[in-house]
Amino acid sequence: MFLAKVEGAVVATKKDAAMSGRKLLLLRPMLVDDKDPTRFRPGVNTIVAVDSVGAGIGEMVMFCQGSSARLAPGLKDAPVDAVIVGIVDTVDVLGRVIYSAKTQT
Repeated sequence: MFLAKVEGAVVATKKDAAMSGRKLLLLRPMLVDDKDPTRFRPGVNTIVAVDSVGAGIGEMVMFCQGSSARLAPGLKDAPVDAVIVGIVDTVDVLGRVIYSAKTQT
């Protein structure tokens, strides 16, 4: 699993039938900064992921990729490479909270 910030939504009116009705969100992976592990640094790539938990723009989420993504309920036969599996409340690194959903605007 990986952490990411939801940066936007993707709308595709024409897509594989197995993807019909699926909410697609644009994610920016968030990495713990190796030079300062008390903060995140954004990844350079973006990922389109199926939302299975009702996430929204601006939230920190957990997502998985590859064959693990198809293990999420209802996605076994869908052409999915990334799925959001959780909305993050807090992230604690080395005994310090570096992210809290309660303090985000």
